[in-house]
Amino acid sequence: MTSAASAYDIIIIGTGAGGGTLARHLAPSGKRILLLERGDWLPREPQNWDTAEVFINNRYISKDTWYDGDGKAFQPQVHYFVGGATKLYGAALYRMRAEDFGELRHHDGVSPAWPISYEVMEPYYTQAEQLYQVHAARGEDPTEPTASAPYPYPPVSHEPRIQQLSDDLAATGHHPFHAPCGIMLNEANMAYSTCVRCPTCDGFPCLVHAKSDAEVMGVRPALEHSNVTLLTHAQAVRLETNPAGNAITEVIVDHEGHLERYRGDLVIVSCGAANSAKLLLASANDKHPSGLANGSDEVGRNYMFHASQAVLALSREPNPTVFQKTLGVNDYYFRGPDFDYPMGNIQMIGKSQGAMFRGEKPLETKLAPTWALKDVASHAIDFWLSTEDLPRSDNRVTLDRAGNIQLKHRPSNPTAAERLYGQLKSMLGRLGLHPDHLIHRFAYMKSEIPLAGVAHQAGTCRFGTDPASSVLDVNCRAHEVDNLYVVDTSFFPSISAVNPALTAMANAIRVGDHLLQRMGVSAHAAAGRSEQRRTVQ
Repeated sequence: MTSAASAYDIIIIGTGAGGGTLARHLAPSGKRILLLERGDWLPREPQNWDTAEVFINNRYISKDTWYDGDGKAFQPQVHYFVGGATKLYGAALYRMRAEDFGELRHHDGVSPAWPISYEVMEPYYTQAEQLYQVHAARGEDPTEPTASAPYPYPPVSHEPRIQQLSDDLAATGHHPFHAPCGIMLNEANMAYSTCVRCPTCDGFPCLVHAKSDAEVMGVRPALEHSNVTLLTHAQAVRLETNPAGNAITEVIVDHEGHLERYRGDLVIVSCGAANSAKLLLASANDKHPSGLANGSDEVGRNYMFHASQAVLALSREPNPTVFQKTLGVNDYYFRGPDFDYPMGNIQMIGKSQGAMFRGEKPLETKLAPTWALKDVASHAIDFWLSTEDLPRSDNRVTLDRAGNIQLKHRPSNPTAAERLYGQLKSMLGRLGLHPDHLIHRFAYMKSEIPLAGVAHQAGTCRFGTDPASSVLDVNCRAHEVDNLYVVDTSFFPSISAVNPALTAMANAIRVGDHLLQRMGVSAHAAAGRSEQRRTVQ
């Protein structure tokens, strides 16, 4: 049985990088805002920092079952909590390169142009960097786009072994840079620092709330406003429209096992690329027989996730680094020394720990003694290689007869990924690392199913100017449904080769300004009310 519908000015479905950021931006407007989160608050508990619990027991991973293109079941590495995927992300907050907004030719295909330019997005990147307290330095990365302001916080310093690696890279003609990190770190006065530079950041929840995630930086500040309401354990299962099919009238929500109805003048879907597509497809009706806002047949298509390789290199000397995710290399982002096509991004990831190998490669490590795994970890330097996944129409999300997600995907850019890995091997041979001792890690995965690693998912509801080839307009409003917006990574027409979180956050602020204007609230006035509230408090 469903309850009578409750009315709001704005309903935001999902509280991650898109929805959580948007909620904070809109909260000072005074409009009645309802946040729907299918999960709960992630519990603050000692297990947040327990490697075995996180990597072997999958304590925080959803119990969802999805299916691949052949109908084979797998467990996606998704996290349903207030703050969404950002609760366990590595907080690497990169801007897309300016060239990523234009058409880029790759060895295996084309990355299409966006309908907006980098210049349009730039001020929102700056706001997002300030909101999420990004630490980095301008001018170190040769591919970095122009910016209207410096980073709000200084770069996170390298520990000695990573500083040596940075120096060695520079000596061989590379341009290593301090990776942009969203953490609340005060190295100048550690007694007052929220972050303690622990080894359990990348891939872990932060027990002390020192990671700049969408819960801490988005949802919690939004809830300080009395006009914002959050419902947890509240999964949107269907969107219903008026008879003409051009406006959402109600959001049907499974709230703690009971169906409830909510009305919103504006409805924003921010469930993540796969689940946003699922919600629209599940909301088919007479006016939208193929799924809501799917007259173009583009909903669910062009699913992308980075062709990523987590690789550990064995150093001849120990690597006692604790907080390792401080360095990046983009020298091969657009081309290589003998490869005139984009290759991708190289960055550090969280430091290996022995228990991680048990979770990532359970069969291979089953008989290995714990001391041996710890010894491998103690000599490991860990890299994350990201190559752009090109959008393909047949890489898509569909629903099976039971309404479950079926995810069909085949690699779109394998040559560049292979070349980037080969480039890393070549680099390591000159840096005192053994080029033949590279071991692939499947970070955050218990099973070696690449499709399950959906942390960097994007696409499925691309934006554009042509309703025949896109789902959303340039403001991320559905072409066919006037009050429906999709504000997460679903709107990406291409994914670039850097982490997508900051772009999702910046776009949420951009769309937020559009929504304020649509509602007749100036962004300046809303910001003023927010500042006034902080002053009063």
